[in-house]
Amino acid sequence: MQHDEYRHHLAPLAGSECAFEEAELQRRQDAVVKAMRGADIDALLLTAPADIFYLTGYSTFEVSVHSALVVTADHLMLQVPSIEVGPAVTCTRIEDIRSYRWEGLAEVLDPLTEVLGEVGEHIGIDPWHGSMRQGVLDALRQRLPNHEFVDASSLLHGIRIVKSSAEIECLTESARVTGLGIAAAADAVRAGATDSEVAAVGAQALHQAGSEFMSMQPIVVAGARSSVGHLNHRRRTIAADESVFLEFGSAWNRYTAPMMRTVVAGRPSSRMVEVFDNCRRIYDALLSAMRPGVSFDSAARDAEAAFDALAGRAYFSGVFGYAVGAQFPPSWVEGSGFIARGQSRCFEEDMVFHLPLCLRLPGEWGIGCSDTVRVTADGGVPLTANPWSLTVR
Repeated sequence: MQHDEYRHHLAPLAGSECAFEEAELQRRQDAVVKAMRGADIDALLLTAPADIFYLTGYSTFEVSVHSALVVTADHLMLQVPSIEVGPAVTCTRIEDIRSYRWEGLAEVLDPLTEVLGEVGEHIGIDPWHGSMRQGVLDALRQRLPNHEFVDASSLLHGIRIVKSSAEIECLTESARVTGLGIAAAADAVRAGATDSEVAAVGAQALHQAGSEFMSMQPIVVAGARSSVGHLNHRRRTIAADESVFLEFGSAWNRYTAPMMRTVVAGRPSSRMVEVFDNCRRIYDALLSAMRPGVSFDSAARDAEAAFDALAGRAYFSGVFGYAVGAQFPPSWVEGSGFIARGQSRCFEEDMVFHLPLCLRLPGEWGIGCSDTVRVTADGGVPLTANPWSLTVR
């Protein structure tokens, strides 16, 4: 049975795995078409897995292959490799699904040329996302010399950054599961255990509570290794009185609400307490600033003022928050907004950010504590339920 025939036989299952009601997806599609008209864009060529999911429900763990969604004012065309026919049919309600042989990437060109050639000259793309393959884009430019491929990366970001009630529900469930996983991991911290053992306990709790495959796996690092950003568990034994940094994020219908905690395998030093207290001051400043009409830059300045006492001793990335929503590996960062200096966009109700407040003393340890926070008229309100204590084990 060939992949086209397989797709035909799967028709009775069409949409059966879709995470959202048709009305929710239609709302998103209508918002995108309206934004396209305002930007004088005739078609969108989307290749980022999260963007395709956002508009169609298409979900898969195989995000390394070429998939594309063409959006016009009155039509959607989803293109997937032969190995992805099943998810394309069952996870979406798209009628125009076109598959190509997994091993024959050049076969994507004819269908894309056909659909894009029938619309106006302005085609929006996201040239900053790694899923936009340069070979495919170069070939399309050669085949469609009268069409202009324009940077439309901000178009979908501007829509995705404000969450609907359905999305808030998913993030709330993710927050609940994340909390269960990170609490189980915190309880497993002890001198003599390995970071991998702690990660295993947390991962099991996440999956038992209902998490799907995660956009990033549980992060557990101890001691001096926690002073280095983005290391992970590696069978290292936790020593007495070491700090253990935990960062987890469950996936619920692909939505992730991450959280950080720090646990000490013994007694925390006075400096650990000092750094932790500074994390809390930064967090409180951010919650107060995260109000509609306040710019991301202004919130970052308030957070910097709270960080100032440690700025010369501790390393911080400079990003006090990033938008989260529906994502796929390798990251749960949505990319639609960052709370940082120079970011002029303003908060709106129902934006949701993870506030990754980890302060690192190079060569010594890192102390991190965070919540995923929803913007409301009265300021930031956490979706996750971090106890905000420097937990001692």
